Amino acid sequence: GPDGRTRHILQPRDAWTALIPDAHAGYISWDTYEDNLRRLAEAAQARGEDRRASPPREGPALLQGLVVCGRCGLRMTVRYHVRGETTFPEYLCQRKGIEEGTPSCQSVPGEGVDAAIGRLLLDSVTPVALEVALAVQAELEGRAAEADQLRRQHVERARHAAEQARRRYLAVDADNRLVAANLEADWNDALRGLNQAQEDYERQSARAVPLGDQDKVRIAGLASDFPALWSDPRTPQRERKRMVRLLLDDVTLTRGDQIAVQVRFKGGQTTSIDVSLPLTAPDLRRTPPEVISEIDRLLDHHTDAGVAAALNDAGLVSGTGQAFHAGIICHVRKTYGLRSKQDRLRDLGWIGVGEMALLLGVCTTTIKTWHRQGRLVGQPFNDKGECLYMVPATPPVKKTGRPPKNNVTARA
Repeated sequence: GPDGRTRHILQPRDAWTALIPDAHAGYISWDTYEDNLRRLAEAAQARGEDRRASPPREGPALLQGLVVCGRCGLRMTVRYHVRGETTFPEYLCQRKGIEEGTPSCQSVPGEGVDAAIGRLLLDSVTPVALEVALAVQAELEGRAAEADQLRRQHVERARHAAEQARRRYLAVDADNRLVAANLEADWNDALRGLNQAQEDYERQSARAVPLGDQDKVRIAGLASDFPALWSDPRTPQRERKRMVRLLLDDVTLTRGDQIAVQVRFKGGQTTSIDVSLPLTAPDLRRTPPEVISEIDRLLDHHTDAGVAAALNDAGLVSGTGQAFHAGIICHVRKTYGLRSKQDRLRDLGWIGVGEMALLLGVCTTTIKTWHRQGRLVGQPFNDKGECLYMVPATPPVKKTGRPPKNNVTARA
């Protein structure tokens, strides 16, 4: 440096002047060393801002480390919520919120998303899908063979060009130093081109390894092995996460009226699915619409207690999972604006006991007596036994008392 001190700065590999693999014998091979570096980079939780391909960890979140925010494009983290004895995951995009002190970008409930991804993987790993994958692989192998032939021809052309440059250099007169220097430079360029073409050919050939018969049998066996292993309750969630990482690159989530899920498989195939948002806490405790419709129908003929008994006999429960009773029916009726049985009977022209007594010119006790005797038609409109009565076409006649047997009885 300007002050005369020496400083050592670690440079990345692409900035090195020279790299000679296997220059000395090592305890492990160069390929093993490279693979170890790759695994260490993947396993480092705090390495880089992206944290791509982080290892599966504890917790039920199936897509931990694979979720991308559909709004800002950053990686989403996992947060867990415990309700009762169950842990539920939530995918949260909060990096900018932490760095800039702003609200989180979006949060997505993870239970429905994880279930949808599980169904998608089970539907994808089927015999038909694997046969198609093998057919595509065969097509790719054919194209790879054609590409290998083109690369081989490119190497032959580079070798021929280097050989011609060598001959021109050897044929030049040594006294023509300027010409000899130019021809030597051309020969060096041709040799570098040949070396680069040869390295590219060897690298591409090493990647294009065709599938053997045993590999094809193992792939076909996944159609039965994968669903059984995935659905087995004894399979740890961490193992399911590892299986997901073998099949998926990432999953992009966008929350709107629904959760838009964009899935990218290994190899570049993509698919999109929509997942409904989970119900809120009030909706989870709300009485189902079909039960409300049944209550509305039963109120034409039953009181609140009668409606509750009919629902319990049918095996229906309230929004909180409880058996029905008259209080719940009354609450539901008032909450949803359902007309009571009393209002329904009055709409049909039925009247109360006092109104019937005035209409027939008798006392209310007589009206109740006629109802018990079957001379008046009435129905209870509440659980206290109070009734409304149908106006008769012919009013009942009040019976007169028996004449006294003798004067003593009459005086008594």
